[in-house]
Amino acid sequence: MEVKLDWDKLEEVVERAVRKARTEELKDVAEALKMLAEYVKTGFEATNKSLEGLLKAVEELRKAVDEMRKTYDERFKSHEEQLKKIEVTLGSIGRGRDLEKMMLEIFREALERRGIEPGRVEKLTLEGEEGVRLEIDVYIHDGRAYLIEVKSRAELAHVEWFRHRARLAAEALAKQGKKVERLILVAVHVDEEALVRARQLGIDVIYGNVLS
Repeated sequence: MEVKLDWDKLEEVVERAVRKARTEELKDVAEALKMLAEYVKTGFEATNKSLEGLLKAVEELRKAVDEMRKTYDERFKSHEEQLKKIEVTLGSIGRGRDLEKMMLEIFREALERRGIEPGRVEKLTLEGEEGVRLEIDVYIHDGRAYLIEVKSRAELAHVEWFRHRARLAAEALAKQGKKVERLILVAVHVDEEALVRARQLGIDVIYGNVLS
């Protein structure tokens, strides 16, 4: 918002008042008015300049926010497309070890950031209660074990079952002098309640999407 005044007209009026002043007192008053007018003019110009700078900064900020929103929308759309491709691929593979290997490969980058080489994840077979055989994926490095559960969609029951098997695996590995370092759940989709529960249990979750 710019305030416009006819400064030439104002200065003309002040100059005329100075010239017509008959006494020293009036001249002093007129000079004071002239100085005041110049001061006010400078102040208005400075204020308008500041407002122009502020409005320019606001406009630049608005453009930056619009660009960020556009970038976010594009990334979100790309993320959704990738998830759909993963779902189609997993659907064609079905279930079993091939599915697990595919999932680990999909999330390779996230696993490697945690110090895990997907290609070296092995299947550990355990004997549970009443002689029931249980299987769990494990990655062992420098005497430390990372237990991994792979699901296309992780639900609350999967989290609880993973914790149970992880406890048995930890006991078996301890007998071999190996310590379980971390539990990791890998899923394309994870139910919100399952994610909350996993975090409560200290399970690290790598996922593509949260289902509420």
